[in-house]
Amino acid sequence: MESLFGFALAGFALVGSPGPATLSLAATGAAFGFRSGVAYFAGIWVGMILVMALTASGVTGLLLALPGAAPVVTVLAVGYIAYLAYRIATAPPIGNDAGERASPSFGGGVFLALVNPKAYAAMAALFSGFVLIEARPALDGLAKAAVLLTLILAVNSCWLFAGSALTRMFRDPRASRIVNVAFAVVLVASVAFAVLL
Repeated sequence: MESLFGFALAGFALVGSPGPATLSLAATGAAFGFRSGVAYFAGIWVGMILVMALTASGVTGLLLALPGAAPVVTVLAVGYIAYLAYRIATAPPIGNDAGERASPSFGGGVFLALVNPKAYAAMAALFSGFVLIEARPALDGLAKAAVLLTLILAVNSCWLFAGSALTRMFRDPRASRIVNVAFAVVLVASVAFAVLL
């Protein structure tokens, strides 16, 4: 029980702290509203399942050991985050046309999770740093994944909701633009921080 509590606490700190996924969810909520961000939210969650599988199985380590693979992954990650930040920064304020604007998609959420450097670092630390079920590696991995996916679901819901709450407060076009640009800048900064570490 102690290791489960420690794992859940560490997991909460790692998956709940600001990073590309959490900040992009808050920014999506602020720029497009909660309902429009649900597909993107679901994509990030599914993408995290893939990240966990790749990390826990060792595939990520093998891929990044290939010469030239790490820079390609980094360029993909930075490129997509820059594109997403641009979309968020230039999104018009939510009004009557909120349903007509193209918000980030389910596929975009999956892709973000797959190119998110923080996700891989967090999953590697959590999967290698804790043992929940002794002498049963497959069951241990499944238990860790279940705990983390529950945490990610809860935490990411909060980030998306917090962003959408800002939208309700900032219906003014100028204030909305400031909030969207601020989220975009913080999103790019979080990726730069993750890549430089």
